[in-house]
Amino acid sequence: MDTNNGLPLVAPRVTPVLDPSFRPAILATRAFRALAGATPDAVPVGLALEQADGSVFRFDVTVLAESHPQAAANRTYLERFVKFILWSRGGWRIFIDGPESLADHLVSHYRDTDAGRFDAELVGLRMFDHPIEVVRTRDLPAAHSTTRPLGRHLEGCRIGFDLGGSDRKVSAVIDGRVVFSEETVWDPYHKPDPQYHIDGIMDSLTKAAAHLPRVDAIGGSAAGVYVNNRVKAGSLFRGVPQALFDARVKDLFLEVRRAWGDVPFEVVNDGEVTALAGSMSLASNAVLGIALGTSTAAGYVTPDGNITSWLNELAFVPVDFNPAAAVDEWSGDYGVGSQYFSQQAVGRLLPSAGIEAPAEMPLPETLKVVQALMASGDERARRIYQTLGTYLGYGVAHFADFYDLQHVIVLGRVTSGSGGDDIVNGAREVLRVEFPELAERIAFHVPDETDKRHGQAIAAASLPAIIG
Repeated sequence: MDTNNGLPLVAPRVTPVLDPSFRPAILATRAFRALAGATPDAVPVGLALEQADGSVFRFDVTVLAESHPQAAANRTYLERFVKFILWSRGGWRIFIDGPESLADHLVSHYRDTDAGRFDAELVGLRMFDHPIEVVRTRDLPAAHSTTRPLGRHLEGCRIGFDLGGSDRKVSAVIDGRVVFSEETVWDPYHKPDPQYHIDGIMDSLTKAAAHLPRVDAIGGSAAGVYVNNRVKAGSLFRGVPQALFDARVKDLFLEVRRAWGDVPFEVVNDGEVTALAGSMSLASNAVLGIALGTSTAAGYVTPDGNITSWLNELAFVPVDFNPAAAVDEWSGDYGVGSQYFSQQAVGRLLPSAGIEAPAEMPLPETLKVVQALMASGDERARRIYQTLGTYLGYGVAHFADFYDLQHVIVLGRVTSGSGGDDIVNGAREVLRVEFPELAERIAFHVPDETDKRHGQAIAAASLPAIIG
């Protein structure tokens, strides 16, 4: 196993203790770029990704000439690269200035493969209201996108909420000070009736409001993609049939806002609030927030302190190029973030660690078992966290090819307890050994338990601006 359909795979110098077959995306892409760079007749390829609002993101890569004996690697390399930008930036129209065979391969990928069709459906149609379209052209559109300030409004009586896959959190905040906080277990993923979601949200908001003299604004975060408080797509609602999703879920938060007297209201992806909370706590920017929860959430604050129109859905970006890597049960793709930075990753590693748990045990309960073992000094549990740390180090090195980073905030239920330190220490070690230039530039941070709870709540509550 030294190639993926011709793409050279490189064994890491820091081997995940429970996953020796891990082949990091960053090492494969660097090896391919070095190979192409050393080839006199290498072919430049221009890419552009367009969003529904006209935003365009530009990228340039180099591939091997079609006559090269390893030219088959071009297809794998380009498909994995486009997969990353599709889920990190987002868009529906893919422009390619390059060989016709590569454009044709992308077309067939989104038309004929299960993983490609998933991306085309969820990113193209569900998020950007257009089917994925691949356009071969010599005239790529110019790059164009905008950023905007997010949150940091602390005045008044506010409610902040966060909707995760295994629990929902809510806080009452007065002038930036948390006066009430509660976490409630729920199971939204496979519930077919959105009334379950609405009732849960309203229950949490009502409990928080009881601790405020009035409600001036409500801000929240949730897994998924939200545009102007409308739900475009979200794993929380994956169990809702499409017709019911269109009828009830798309405008769910508009309905909630009306129920609260149309106060200023803002809901965004949970990863964006993670990054915002980190930026506010550090008083610094160029922050990537990664939450290791039921799945993987991520958000990005630019060097100038703004957010972008990017998706930042790192649960679906490729981080392991081994074609035999773990397969995500929702997207059907291999080696993507959800299997490496989440409770799913913990559950997947149990057998390798020698820890037995019933197959039907829910992921949150599985994590509790591992955390209890870790607290008792069990080395089997420690090896799980060490493995996650190695994954994270190679993942962050790969992300740094696509994000201008100075800080990485790591949080989420998986990082609770001493295991969180092992994860971050493992990531730091990877950068030290393999990527010393990144080790000097990128700092990892793990908020303490108070910051995890209150920082996220304050950041969520700070999202809406109070007008007047």
